[in-house]
Amino acid sequence: MTEGNLEHKDLTQLGKGGTSPKRELETFPNRNPERDYVVELRTSEFTCICPKTGQPDFAEILIRYVPDQKIVESKSLKLYFWTFRNEGTFHEHFANVLLNDLVQALNPRWCRVEVDFNARGGIGIVVSAEHGSAPEIAYS
Repeated sequence: MTEGNLEHKDLTQLGKGGTSPKRELETFPNRNPERDYVVELRTSEFTCICPKTGQPDFAEILIRYVPDQKIVESKSLKLYFWTFRNEGTFHEHFANVLLNDLVQALNPRWCRVEVDFNARGGIGIVVSAEHGSAPEIAYS
């Protein structure tokens, strides 16, 4: 097996058709752990439901992190988001669950999650949660 094949051996969803929701974040090795660089992941397709009314909530999510030894595999992140589609969750709780799960999977040097929920009842909610100290490169 080549080095590239070895680092992908634990990725179970990548390249696989017929996938379904799964609350598991898969990772692969960071080939550049000696330097700080920012990985940015965005989606405008997140949905969950209000835990009280069952009405749908829609959000845009921005994740920024400085990896240490691991990088999150994006398809597993998509399947992770999908698990919340029919789950009732408060906005503030979801943002912190997402951050906690990313930190547990990645052990990043720094991570920031921003979740911007569409207005419902005339009020939009933006929740930001952060782990660690942002390096200068994160906001330049």
